[in-house]
Amino acid sequence: MAVETDEEVRAQQLIAAEARAVELFDAVVARGILRPGVSERAASDTVRDLAADMFDVDRFWHKRIVRAGPNTLHPYSENPPDRDIAEDDIVFLDLGPVLEQWEADLGRTYVVGDDARKHALAASVQTVWDGARDHFAATEDITGEQLYDHVCRLAADAGWEFGGSIAGHLVGQFPHKHISGSEVGSYIAPGSREPMRRRDRAGLTCHWILEVHLVDRDVGIGGFFEQLLDIGPNAR
Repeated sequence: MAVETDEEVRAQQLIAAEARAVELFDAVVARGILRPGVSERAASDTVRDLAADMFDVDRFWHKRIVRAGPNTLHPYSENPPDRDIAEDDIVFLDLGPVLEQWEADLGRTYVVGDDARKHALAASVQTVWDGARDHFAATEDITGEQLYDHVCRLAADAGWEFGGSIAGHLVGQFPHKHISGSEVGSYIAPGSREPMRRRDRAGLTCHWILEVHLVDRDVGIGGFFEQLLDIGPNAR
């Protein structure tokens, strides 16, 4: 019974951390932080300060990402030069605040202006995420590699290229590096061949973040969406 109770607490803490990250993103939009003329770095610093004001967040478990225009083509691992947000731009945020020792990992896309292609991309990242989530829910023994392949197919079917070398990862209590398992087995990626529904070496249920990075290299834009996959209000 104690193990089951602990697992329930873990899940609820992760869900609560994500809910606060959603509140943070909504506040970023409401306060007009993502506006023309603001640099990515300045926007990221403002997000940091806002997180501290709203939730007493004093650390992020991974680098804060605010990317605009052609910089949205770059995956997480790259560090393109700082760029100002432009008129009619597309922007994405990748936020990893630590809230009461629990990791949140949230990605959202925001469009400045009325460009139809950019709004279509912003809608597609969530549509592809939803389709991947549904496939995960319907496939009991799915592996990280299989889900990655499915996300890539969904992206192509929607008319986009999948822009990431991974489509998600394990998430848990800070620090993230203490998650048990092989390096590739901690990701939704090629070579990750263990069932995603499993317990880790410490006997804890694995919980996952699903992330979708879609790009249009001809236009020079990308969009990003990520959140909890297997628990929370968006799980199946």
